[in-house]
Amino acid sequence: MSKESNNQGRAYEYVCLTTLEKEIKRIRPARIEENSSYHAAKRAWQSIDDSLKETLMESAHAAVKAIFDLEPLIVEDGNDMLDLLIQTDEKGEEGDVRDILIIRRNIQWEIGLSVKHNHFAVKHSRLSKGLDFGEKWFGVKCSYKYWNDIKPIFEYLEAEKKKGSKWSDLPSKENDVYIPLLNAFVDEVKKSASTNAELPAKMVEYLLGEYDFYKVISVDKKRTTQIQVFNLRGTLAKPSDKDVSRYEVPVSSLPTRIVSLDFKPGSNNTVELYMDGGWQFSFRIHNASTKVETSLKFDVQIIGMPATIISINCVWR
Repeated sequence: MSKESNNQGRAYEYVCLTTLEKEIKRIRPARIEENSSYHAAKRAWQSIDDSLKETLMESAHAAVKAIFDLEPLIVEDGNDMLDLLIQTDEKGEEGDVRDILIIRRNIQWEIGLSVKHNHFAVKHSRLSKGLDFGEKWFGVKCSYKYWNDIKPIFEYLEAEKKKGSKWSDLPSKENDVYIPLLNAFVDEVKKSASTNAELPAKMVEYLLGEYDFYKVISVDKKRTTQIQVFNLRGTLAKPSDKDVSRYEVPVSSLPTRIVSLDFKPGSNNTVELYMDGGWQFSFRIHNASTKVETSLKFDVQIIGMPATIISINCVWR
């Protein structure tokens, strides 16, 4: 992600947070925890131009209206304080993809929002010479064969890095790096799945995090905010004493088997994972810098979801 995109993403977090506070305060007490993440988001907001600010404010208002319809415990009339905060980036590395938390401590209740500006990416995980992705992603250590398969790839990259090479200098990064690395990745996932029945479920839990959440995506060109509801544990859209959610939010089941994991047709840098229950992901590997590095990033996208994961398109005013 570029510095500009990252900055705009933080600015969108800021306006979603402050819009939540403003609208909740019309009904009940609310406060923002002004932590380091809040101040970083505020600085990002202050750095963008007025036109983008107006765009993001419209998007945030559409999102907040839908979240209120989904979550009656936010708008329940009461005197207890509702806390709002932006989480640190470290939380994402620990398996919590939620950017914004909405908390009522007196009833031990919280929900979270994953906030995205003009992109739908799920994760930006890495592969490198010493990173055991199997242990990190689904609790199964990578095999000797995997380490043996990737060794010459990363030795090649280390040599090119020492030369100061750029990725554009490599004669064929696809054939020498992307394809063999993705083949090793595919083989390892299939091998681990053949002896570990819980791997498909753990893979999804790794990609989507360990908590239920609402994914809030601003699609500026379409003047729409899309909200995807990931209710895998049944913690979202709980009723209040006097009201229920305006949407029926079912609990979604995790997958139990891998149906297919192979290269996307016609692609040399993307593999597609199909699992039962409608779960589908794409993994595009890419270099995240101009100069050669000894690790590569995945851009992970959801390309298919169970019918039980509802999406709400909120058209701006």
